[in-house]
Amino acid sequence: MTYIDIIERVLTDKAEGLQSAANEIWSFAEIRYEEYKSAALLADLLEAEGFAVERRAGGIETAFVASYGEGQPVVAILGEFDALPNLSQEGEVVGYKPIIPGGNGHGCGHNLLGVGSLAAALALKACKEELGLAGTVRFYGCPAEEGGGGKAFMAREGLFDGVDVAFTWHPWDENLAYHARMLATNQVYFTFRGVSAHAGFEPHLGRSALDAVELMNVGANFLREHIVQDGRIHYAITDTGGKAPNVVQSQAEVLYKVRAPLMDQVRDITERVKDVARGAALMTGTEVEITFDAASADLIPNATLAGVIHQELGKIGGASFSNSEKAFAAEIQKTFPKDVQARIEKRGTILSAHINEFQEKPTFLHGSTDVGDVSWIVPTGQVYMATSAYGTPPHSWQMVAQGKASYAHKGMLQAGKVMAAAAARCLQNSELIVQAKQEHVRELGGASYKPLIPPETKPMKVR
Repeated sequence: MTYIDIIERVLTDKAEGLQSAANEIWSFAEIRYEEYKSAALLADLLEAEGFAVERRAGGIETAFVASYGEGQPVVAILGEFDALPNLSQEGEVVGYKPIIPGGNGHGCGHNLLGVGSLAAALALKACKEELGLAGTVRFYGCPAEEGGGGKAFMAREGLFDGVDVAFTWHPWDENLAYHARMLATNQVYFTFRGVSAHAGFEPHLGRSALDAVELMNVGANFLREHIVQDGRIHYAITDTGGKAPNVVQSQAEVLYKVRAPLMDQVRDITERVKDVARGAALMTGTEVEITFDAASADLIPNATLAGVIHQELGKIGGASFSNSEKAFAAEIQKTFPKDVQARIEKRGTILSAHINEFQEKPTFLHGSTDVGDVSWIVPTGQVYMATSAYGTPPHSWQMVAQGKASYAHKGMLQAGKVMAAAAARCLQNSELIVQAKQEHVRELGGASYKPLIPPETKPMKVR
């Protein structure tokens, strides 16, 4: 019996339970560092399957590490399970229908991500047992990928030290072995404090914190022209100081997100943004408090592991979809923006069963992920699997609506099979691990991992 046979059998037997778990996490819709039910569900399932579970790993309430076996090599499977704010949405419906106005929703498919990784860990455990493979299987329960940098905090605490190779995946609208670079990023709060006053009688006595926020944003807009080409500066005003225009706002706050191809570039841009904030405070006679929130490193690609994933993806294939599944996905596509619909019409794809060609040279995407922090420490491979209609925008109500669809579950299980197969290959052939590590050293080029997160910063819930 081959590792593929074992994986197929195990995940066929466990499919119903895994789908149920994904739906439960979808319904929990817990955001960064509040994923108590989601983390407990996954940890309990792993414990029931014979894994030794360390909860509150690294002192992080919703992080955990589950291990099976002992010794080297250590193969890590990374799972996420956090939702996004303000994306509450009914499942399996066409049209924007929040369950709770302003509530949370799985707009990036992490209900599928965590359970797909769980599937991989369980299938890999079976391969280890039945094929007599040496080594350790570890499942990393990683909270707060969405802006909270959960893996970065876990990396800072040394939780990934000693791992030989790591695998993860992401729900997507296509099937591919992910081989790309991504941007490093951080998030910083700027809280301005001024003096309240009556805006009509005594405005001269007031010092407006909201004016400071607005001036900072204007300054940051001018700064954008003078940063590296692939740099990004985003912001959200999190506190406007109240709703009364006849009161000078004594406190206001803005959250900034800086992105750039390299961590040192992020550090440099962030210091310049801080100077803009200090200037805004000086101009308005206010004070500014700067609070570091979270960060993620740039992503280090690994062609060796990506190549193995592509080979296993070719053997296992993408999911096949029924006519009713395609019909629902096609209705979802009709709700997309016109430019996306034009791309869909040109491509002619509703649900992707096609496997993309492998890109020998890493591509570059302008997003960010805290998988980047893991990739600085250990060679990391990723697979992206179709779990939504082609063209579905991430972080959208459409993604949430499809999170419980049968075709989302199919893609999730296929991802689990591919990760388990790639990991089994590495346990069977230590030369693959050696090659992945050698490439990792070359890609780092002598650089060492220096987290963007300051030593004193602790994981923070949404403010």
